[in-house]
Amino acid sequence: MKHVQLILAFLLLLIAKGFAQTKFDVEIRPRSEYRHGFKTLFPDDTKAAFFTSQRTRLNVSHAIEKLNLYISIQDVRVWGDVPQLNVADNNGLGLHQVWGELLFAAWSLKLGRQEIVYDDSRIFGNVGWVQQARSHDLALVSYKEGAFKMDIGLAFNQSKENLTGTNLTTQKTYKAMQYVWLHKDWSAFSGSFLFLNNGLQALNDLKYSQTTGMHLKIKKSPINITSNLYYQFGNDVENKNINAYLLGLEANYKASDKTIFGLGIELQSGNDYHIAADKNNAFTPFYGTNHKFNGLMDYFYVGNHYNNVGLLDLYVKANFNLNSKTNLTVFAHNFSAAANINATVSKQLGTEIDLVYGYNFTKEIGIKAGYSQMIASDGMHVLKENNENNTNNWGWVMVIIKPTLFSLKK
Repeated sequence: MKHVQLILAFLLLLIAKGFAQTKFDVEIRPRSEYRHGFKTLFPDDTKAAFFTSQRTRLNVSHAIEKLNLYISIQDVRVWGDVPQLNVADNNGLGLHQVWGELLFAAWSLKLGRQEIVYDDSRIFGNVGWVQQARSHDLALVSYKEGAFKMDIGLAFNQSKENLTGTNLTTQKTYKAMQYVWLHKDWSAFSGSFLFLNNGLQALNDLKYSQTTGMHLKIKKSPINITSNLYYQFGNDVENKNINAYLLGLEANYKASDKTIFGLGIELQSGNDYHIAADKNNAFTPFYGTNHKFNGLMDYFYVGNHYNNVGLLDLYVKANFNLNSKTNLTVFAHNFSAAANINATVSKQLGTEIDLVYGYNFTKEIGIKAGYSQMIASDGMHVLKENNENNTNNWGWVMVIIKPTLFSLKK
């Protein structure tokens, strides 16, 4: 808590001094969810889950000559997870982002805890749907000249200030990461190139895998086409040789100012059930906003399905702007495995339908609601090790309050 108190004191100092180009904004985002088969097939003799979670943020941005600063203080909790008399101070207050960016003409250096978001968030995203969201501790070197951008990211994680050794004991994170991202815009076309060297702790060793590929986009009204092409190689934490790929293509057609239709396909390679013990053909989307892809019910690549049979996702979608404040989005996905599940079932996994409704009361206040249903096939039952034939659905309602408290200018 001490570091949070120090930052709050710093924010009060900014207010008192009235520094130039300082902005304070708040986000309050409660979300209620009904889960009856979310993320995995619903088992027999159990009750559905229902809860309300909330993210609360205070964001401060500050700009002076040759320097940008950003601080995001975040509290994440489930309603009821802390008693009314919180004697143990067991709360969810922490830092989501805190960084300083040094500016040198076309170059900049950003240091600290920060979000990384590139292109459509397939490999790097902030996972904004999750209340905690994702941020990284790293140094980011950036260059921008006209329509060309380049980022170089460098990270080396450690669990504590050791006297000897560098083994990482923190769970669910990488040990070291280096990447370069290049991007260029043209009149009706844009392209990005990414090379990621990702190091994971494996006992007393460090195993590196490499991901390289492109994100391409063609935009010529009324058609918008995007493509993801990525390849992975190197070694996983079990020292298996990686040979994996992701291929994605999506086309959107703007039928009118209020209606957009889209269709797409994404293939992520996977492991066949009789693959050699030293091989890994399963693609890993690493630090992307995976909730955005492959269905909103998070059956794939959201804390699950890694090093598995891969995925072939065929989908259609439609977005309707019903009026200036209301919109409705409809998705339909057909899922199948990229590799053979076993010798007795087909690759077919199931079909998912997603509905998302949004309404903006004002610029600062909005509400979203969604309903999803998974219709599972035999292959899904095998993967999830669940043979019960239950209904699998999920519903949620989320209120988003994001006002700017005030801006200070000198």
